[in-house]
Amino acid sequence: MSIKKEKIPIVRFKDFSEPWIKNQLSEVAEFSKGRGYSKKDLQSHGTPIILYGRLYTSYESVISNVETYANLEENSVVSEGGEVIIPASGESADDISRASCVIDRGIILGGDLNIVRPHEYLNSLFIAITLSNGSQQRELSKRAQGKSVVHLHNSDLKAVKLFYPSYEEQSAIGSLFRTLDDLLASYKENLANYQSLKATMLSKMFPKVGQRVPEIRLDGFEGDWRIVKLGDVLSELKSGLSRELSNDDIGLPVIRANNISDGNLNLDRDIKYWFKEDPKGANTANYFVKKNDILVNFINSEAKMGTAAIVSREPDRETIYTTNILKLTVKEDYYPYFIYLMTFVQSYQNYIKSITKPAVNQASFTTVDFKKYEFLCPAFQEQQAIGACFSNLDNLINSHKEKISQLETLKKKLLQDMFI
Repeated sequence: MSIKKEKIPIVRFKDFSEPWIKNQLSEVAEFSKGRGYSKKDLQSHGTPIILYGRLYTSYESVISNVETYANLEENSVVSEGGEVIIPASGESADDISRASCVIDRGIILGGDLNIVRPHEYLNSLFIAITLSNGSQQRELSKRAQGKSVVHLHNSDLKAVKLFYPSYEEQSAIGSLFRTLDDLLASYKENLANYQSLKATMLSKMFPKVGQRVPEIRLDGFEGDWRIVKLGDVLSELKSGLSRELSNDDIGLPVIRANNISDGNLNLDRDIKYWFKEDPKGANTANYFVKKNDILVNFINSEAKMGTAAIVSREPDRETIYTTNILKLTVKEDYYPYFIYLMTFVQSYQNYIKSITKPAVNQASFTTVDFKKYEFLCPAFQEQQAIGACFSNLDNLINSHKEKISQLETLKKKLLQDMFI
């Protein structure tokens, strides 16, 4: 029998106000299991099939695009559309405490899948999402049993306490999260395409070893690229300040090795601070970073040695950098973003390894050796054209990363606030 409980989520659509209902899952759904099949049964064509591992290797609240296939055997379990499936085994309780809704008919549901068929007054997508989040998800995790392999049985699922609103509100919530998932998938696909395009362009728009011209060249440019030394293109090469730093925002933000990752400079996280008036007497203004400065790790673990990023915009406030970072300022007759790409993205890691001196805690290289690095360089106009091309592409990549982060943060918050 249904038990009404005066409970409502924090965030709710304005058209709904009734309290949610609480029931055991056994009272509002039917239960069964998938049958047979493993990875060795997969093939390039046949009937679409879902194996239990898909639910925790690439979790989706809605499964609608199945590109794994198998031969349809007698007594196979095939979806009718609207099933909620939950792994029956996995490596951890978190692995198997998640549910997906199968939208399409005619998909084989393999072994080690618990199958839940909600009654007609429940929306399958809503049930899949709520079982994967909030109090229901925590209850599933607690009921999962085992050590090296964790199991979750239909008998465990039947005892789960389910909170749900009217069918109309369930449908609205399900539609919202499906829209969010579709947006995330679209941005992630575009991001992957832009990253792939950048990798291809990097391999073709810079000369290969032993050559003086690139495979692909922008219109209007010709002639061999010339060899230059890194030291000859720099107007300044300076290491930063060595100071005790604070977590309190009471002075100047300080860029450290942790703020340089995968070619990006992140000034929004893990920032430490130093006083604007330096008690040790150093003129901190000499250590401010500006747009187009290149920052390089040169005293660090060997794994981080030589990692670099370009300052793509003027910092929002005066910002300095630590002693294990080199600040490179490029001369006016060279294009900074091209120098960054050609030197720190393309080909210099082998040179960095050759000049790095290992140490117990930190490795390092000398600026004298660093400035001797040689690379190919075209005329300024071609540097500018190539740099602008990649700068625009990086802006697209970074904007997609930012949008994905914003959507994931929004989704996480809504999952916390729209369910009981």
